[in-house]
Amino acid sequence: MRLRALLDTDALGLRLLGGEEELDRTVRGVMTTDLRDPSRYLAGGELVLTGLAWRHDASDTEPFVRILASAGVAALAAGEAELGDIPDDIVEACVRHRLPLFAVNESVAFATITEHVVRQVSGERAGDLAAVVDRHRRLMTSGPTGGGPDVVLDLLGSDLDLRAWVLSPAGRAIAGSSAAGPALATPVCGRLAAEHLAAVRTGRRGPHRVQVDGTTYSLFPIRSSGRGSASAAASASTAALRDVRETVLSDWFLAVEADAGDWPEERLDLLQGVTQLIAVERDRRDAARTVRRRLAQEVLELVQTGAAPAEIAARLRVAAPVLLPGLGAAPHWQVVVARVEWEGGEIEGGPVAQSLLEEILVDPLSAGPEPSDRIAVAHTGDEAIALVPLPAVSSEHDGSETGLLADSLLESVRDPLSAGLDGDGRLTLGVSASVHSAEGLRGALEEARHARRVAAARPGRVCAAGHQELASHVLLLPFVPDDVRRAFTARLLDPLRDYDRRHRAELIPTLEAFLDCDGSWTRCAARLHLHVNTLRYRVGRIEQLTGRDLSRLEDKLDFFLALRMS
Repeated sequence: MRLRALLDTDALGLRLLGGEEELDRTVRGVMTTDLRDPSRYLAGGELVLTGLAWRHDASDTEPFVRILASAGVAALAAGEAELGDIPDDIVEACVRHRLPLFAVNESVAFATITEHVVRQVSGERAGDLAAVVDRHRRLMTSGPTGGGPDVVLDLLGSDLDLRAWVLSPAGRAIAGSSAAGPALATPVCGRLAAEHLAAVRTGRRGPHRVQVDGTTYSLFPIRSSGRGSASAAASASTAALRDVRETVLSDWFLAVEADAGDWPEERLDLLQGVTQLIAVERDRRDAARTVRRRLAQEVLELVQTGAAPAEIAARLRVAAPVLLPGLGAAPHWQVVVARVEWEGGEIEGGPVAQSLLEEILVDPLSAGPEPSDRIAVAHTGDEAIALVPLPAVSSEHDGSETGLLADSLLESVRDPLSAGLDGDGRLTLGVSASVHSAEGLRGALEEARHARRVAAARPGRVCAAGHQELASHVLLLPFVPDDVRRAFTARLLDPLRDYDRRHRAELIPTLEAFLDCDGSWTRCAARLHLHVNTLRYRVGRIEQLTGRDLSRLEDKLDFFLALRMS
């Protein structure tokens, strides 16, 4: 379609600010962005929509417009919702670069323009997507029960004979067409997610073609439009912070059971249009999480500032019906703390951890977005904190373990998330025990934070620890500085190692066996196949060389810790 046709459509609320001589340019797609440098996502011919959040002052304008002109975009459309009239420096820069510029009236949503362009462009190319887009638009506007990703995927199946699914970066099925047949197996979803995240991290442009169990899939990124979403808030960051790591662990993707390498350009553009429709739906659902996120933030602030338990309890009573509608009784609560850290520390991990935690806390076997409606996650700095309600524990449980377990949370998502972290990022997670009242939340928060620090001390890109693991003093060992460890173990064990090296006396193995047998002479002698008198001689030599007494509990504990740290 031509730019002139957009200007002639009154419902789009576009006002031409410059570039009248360029109105015969062809529009091949549409992109919404507030990135300072969106070049990696531009293929040429797009109508670029922006809310101008990238512009801090006039010096930001020239680089942005130059990037768009170099990428060959058709035109720029700037929203008036944030700044009112479009600044003169933007108008002047667009004139210099011969880039047509439109103002978008604040009453018109970017989604309206996006749907119009996708519908018109697709109709002019092939006609098949026009029916999909138009029918999906009607269903979405008919009410909350009519729209959603499932509908457009059903239309892909019925109109285009394509089996397709929308998956989360953790490999959970968000939606799938009824024509797609049985749901994708969880391992297949995980492998597709891992392949997608690895491709995105290496900068490959979609669609990404992969084979899983002999079946070829094409993976299309679904990028947030950025209006009212986390990416819009992040747009205030500097250009250095605007890279793929800010969204790679939160963006959905479309998996199509087909080899897109054989497709003509018209079919590829068709699927890109579908991803834009799904992105609009994703943004709408993200906006719906605002209430739950605000509840979590309010409770967290009360807990951290030492508010009275009665005040916290009042907040929880407000949160419970929102998170567990129809429960009828105040639930128990668990706290989960997650942290995403990138090497160099230049990227704030909190928003990424927030989106990721909202995903991880959903049962991996559940489909659709609705289960996440029970999760409230706040974030501060690089840390995300989830307040998870649990139904009140009945007496029949007899104190048995209930609620979330750290290991199971990461079991099905470890591989795809490791691919997304790609060697320069880490995800660590800690889970508290459940608490039954407002008084216990502060302790639960500290418990979850401590568990996360324990997880951070372990090797691996994706690690978790739970409250059950905090009972042992052995978990304190990773927090001992390396030089302290070396000095402590050297003072106790080096004399024994030297003696073993010179005399082949096996004092170190004898010490380990003696401690493992809780100081029992007979059991230790039997384990080592020694006479008790020989064992007594060796233990005596250990005490002589170290100046310690293995009949004393504190000396036994010192040897135990030294062996664990060595």
